[in-house]
Amino acid sequence: MPKLTLKIDADTYRGTRVGVPNLISQLRRHGAGATFLFSLGPDHTGWALKQIFRPGFFSKVSRTSVVEHYGIKTLMYGTLLPAPDIGKTCADFMRQAHAAGFECGIHTWDHRVWQDNVRTADAQWTTETMQQAYGRYHDIFGHAPRTHGAAGWQMNDHAFVQLDQFGIAYSSDGRSQLREDGSLADQDAGPHRLSVFGKPLSCVQLPTTLPTLDEILGRTIRGKLIDAGNAAELLLELTKTPRDHVFTLHAELEGQKLAPIFERLLAGWRAQGYELVSMGDYYQSIQNDVLPILPISWGELPGRSGDMILQAM
Repeated sequence: MPKLTLKIDADTYRGTRVGVPNLISQLRRHGAGATFLFSLGPDHTGWALKQIFRPGFFSKVSRTSVVEHYGIKTLMYGTLLPAPDIGKTCADFMRQAHAAGFECGIHTWDHRVWQDNVRTADAQWTTETMQQAYGRYHDIFGHAPRTHGAAGWQMNDHAFVQLDQFGIAYSSDGRSQLREDGSLADQDAGPHRLSVFGKPLSCVQLPTTLPTLDEILGRTIRGKLIDAGNAAELLLELTKTPRDHVFTLHAELEGQKLAPIFERLLAGWRAQGYELVSMGDYYQSIQNDVLPILPISWGELPGRSGDMILQAM
């Protein structure tokens, strides 16, 4: 049975408090596994306004209704409003996911700061920032994390090395290369290990293989304008041929306004014969395979602005 891994990024204070409990209920109704990855420090979402000069920013904002999905208050955190400390104020919501039987892991310390700075950061900044997230995770859950998923699919060489030093067995820090219609550009895309500073790392990478909802909504794909009514149909078309996949969703989106689309996806993937699993479940199924060792690669994907970690072809 092919596996469809559900990787949930909780980026914000609101997403953790509202979206995470909603997703827990929805996933349990469907008997689906999933991995929740948490931002564990301050919510500086308001700093995203600095991106107004970034190519593609305005088109994404207009397509995905950022204000509607994230809320005015969230978009003021770190600017007109103080940044709430997610790990301190939302720890109980995080522990709810663990108590409900879902795998939990690290997304980042401060989503905005990491996404904007890590690519060019030095070893000291990278290590100190990751240590903050690691320590906070341990404080909340009482044990060390086993998995990680980078904010904005942004990393650097030092960050990948640090995952090995933490003993992170598997992570989802990058993306597979996609065509304009969302299909995989490389049919061999999937689990791999990275080579950094001339040495292979132990951590297994489980890249996201499907486009995210915010990357397809509002775009014309395969001759159709993709909206809330047909977004699930497009993704189900992409998964029609059985193979393992990793799908990234967001507590701020699928956990709130886009929940009806996710509901159709869950039912549709079940009907297609997929087992809906966590990253840990997926890792257990492939850990004995001989995996390719690939270099770190960067590039852009349709529907998302800026470079991110892409699986080398």
